[in-house]
Amino acid sequence: MSRSIEWVDGKVIMLDQSKLPFEVTYIKCTDYREVEDCIKTMKIRGAPAIGIAAAMGIALGARDVRAGNFDEFMKGLEPIFDEILSTRPTAVNIRWAVERIRSFLNKKKDETVDSLKEHLIDESQRILEEDIEANRTIGRYGAEFIRDGSTILTHCNAGSLATGGYGTATAAMFVAKEQGKQFRVFVDETRPVLQGARLTTWELMEEGIPVTLITDSTAGALMKMGEIDLVIVGTDRTARNGDVANKIGTYTLAVLCKEHKIPFYVAAPLSSIDFTISSGKNIPIEERGPEEVTHVLGTCQIAPDGVQVRNIAFDVTPHKYVTAIITEKGAFRPRDLKKLIKVNVDLEKLRIKP
Repeated sequence: MSRSIEWVDGKVIMLDQSKLPFEVTYIKCTDYREVEDCIKTMKIRGAPAIGIAAAMGIALGARDVRAGNFDEFMKGLEPIFDEILSTRPTAVNIRWAVERIRSFLNKKKDETVDSLKEHLIDESQRILEEDIEANRTIGRYGAEFIRDGSTILTHCNAGSLATGGYGTATAAMFVAKEQGKQFRVFVDETRPVLQGARLTTWELMEEGIPVTLITDSTAGALMKMGEIDLVIVGTDRTARNGDVANKIGTYTLAVLCKEHKIPFYVAAPLSSIDFTISSGKNIPIEERGPEEVTHVLGTCQIAPDGVQVRNIAFDVTPHKYVTAIITEKGAFRPRDLKKLIKVNVDLEKLRIKP
């Protein structure tokens, strides 16, 4: 199982996902601006993974901040925070990582600047390791919804490449396989960047899970033919009411699931849930350049010169279409998400079972 990102010998090492599955290449970042560029150009992608990248990028940038005390150090970090926050607007994990680091540093005001720089490296490692552990736990809860003999459909890539390791949607599949369950997976190609075709199929094949690639527009036909038992996807940001922002095309799948009475599950670490916004209407939606649509992977042109393009990268699925949101705390109905931030909440009473 490949790791998307690591800190090694003072460098941020990333698996270049833009080259997969044809070439396994690693990028060595020695400056936070290189990390920013990797996030913007989707050399690293997936909400948890870019949150980790943000934390490591801040640790890289902090090394060059000249400051004699805490206040000067924080002032020097502000431009780095702002630049990293501007890289991709929809995924909440970048903001979550920046806010966590801000809070972390504020608890260590009395330490030297050199100590704070070392602490930032350590904290970025904790974020990575916590993400991997959260994903494993999501996998254990998610595997409960996969029956022996099931056929699963997934969209985009919510695998180990999109996280620190193990994935979110794929974590349920990996654990189910470890439990000895037999199942197969249909993967949408996920136009226009083809994360499903290039990344998810590659990951599942590497793990020996039977996988079949389909075009995005095939999903409805397979559902009508009775060939899909459940859908599991990831999320880049989920609102407090359970509205889910994920790769464009997710909303379409959720509506199709409702029509065909197929359960639609979302796998999400708590770091991807934005408890500060009430609904998906408040989630900023990224639009990307036209060349992703007019060209295949930036090379082969498939549309006429000058054609107008809308390249909306994400859509929002209203909570009424979501069967359950599977987190490291358990699987919950969308309406119960907001209760997770309450003190002394009885999670056992809120968790749902297959």
